[in-house]
Amino acid sequence: MKNKKIDNGTLRKLLSSPKERAHVFREVPVNQQGFVLLSLSKHLQGRILKKLRNQEIINLLRYLDPSEATYLLRSVSERRKKKIITKLSSDIREKVEFLLRFNPKTAAGLMNLNYIEIDKDTSFKEVADIVRKYEKRTNKFPEILVVESGFLLGELEGNALFFHKGGEKIDKYIKKLPSIEYNKSEKEVVDLFRKNPHSQIVVLDEDKSILGIIYSEDILKLITRQSGKDLSSFAGVKEEEDVYDPALVKVKNRYKWLIINLSTAFLAAFVVSIFEKTISAFVLLAVYMPIVAGMGGNAGTQTLAVVVRGLALRKIEFKTAKKVIINEMLAGAINGVINGSIVAFVALLFNRSPLLGLIVGIAMVVNLVIAGFFGTIVPLVMKKLGKDPASSATIFITTATDVCGFFVFLGLASFLLMG
Repeated sequence: MKNKKIDNGTLRKLLSSPKERAHVFREVPVNQQGFVLLSLSKHLQGRILKKLRNQEIINLLRYLDPSEATYLLRSVSERRKKKIITKLSSDIREKVEFLLRFNPKTAAGLMNLNYIEIDKDTSFKEVADIVRKYEKRTNKFPEILVVESGFLLGELEGNALFFHKGGEKIDKYIKKLPSIEYNKSEKEVVDLFRKNPHSQIVVLDEDKSILGIIYSEDILKLITRQSGKDLSSFAGVKEEEDVYDPALVKVKNRYKWLIINLSTAFLAAFVVSIFEKTISAFVLLAVYMPIVAGMGGNAGTQTLAVVVRGLALRKIEFKTAKKVIINEMLAGAINGVINGSIVAFVALLFNRSPLLGLIVGIAMVVNLVIAGFFGTIVPLVMKKLGKDPASSATIFITTATDVCGFFVFLGLASFLLMG
């Protein structure tokens, strides 16, 4: 979907004025309304489309290509969708109905119909004539797909038309293109794109005939959307929550995560209570407890962010994660030694206690190793179980680093200071 540049002021008004959205949107020129919608989140698209009349939706769809129109219509109820489609021009209607047949979460759901098929024995002059007619009819320059007996050979890049003689055949200038079957998942599309960056991907039917083409920019948008979902979940925020939603809506979306987090905090408090006598005897331990726990939590969050990004970009999975786990634990150990040495030096300098410095330093090393392990394994396990890999990871990782960090720190203190 190739969107025009949208006025930032309009976007800010749409985001910041929920009650005025429909009014603000109607002030946008109709030839830009569709592109404004395409620049918004799926959730916000649905909210605005719900407030528009059917004829208003029909009017804005006229300025979009079929794949863009189809994308927006997926946010409309089935009943309204059927009424709107019947009022579209015949050319657009046929293509939209064709695209709506496919699962939006598959390769066919991502494809565009902006292409022409050219036989490999065609001359540059003939191609130029076909492209000119296509541009006159659609106002778009098409992808030029080269075929032999109906089967894909590759593409002819548009700039080739400017550098070669009219009667010359195109067969020597065909560039290979990756292809994928229409029913393959979004994950498989992204995996294929990663192997062939900067290329379009041709979508094929079961009989290997061409169904459509996926632009590389649409795949990048898909990757961005997936990353955005992970980041929303990572923070314990629902993807559909809007930045300007009322306070009660935000509470409804978040309170469950905070209650779970509160429950795990009691577990850490219980561990601390076990060593109540040790803390009473050596009050200085209470000063260093937040440092040990906080450093573990931060290190775990750093690891989590890297792993979540790797999962979102399909760079890591459970069965190949051994090396990642080892590397993160090793990095945790090294960072633990560095930061533990600093804290030990501070304890020696200000508290005149080499033994306290040793205890804090060892606890720091152990806790950062634990952070590396849980920061990697928690999102991987959740992904393996078919759950959102980041939805509750921060809670579990913080619990692990708090509980283990307090236990190691206070356990060592009990053994070395009270032994």
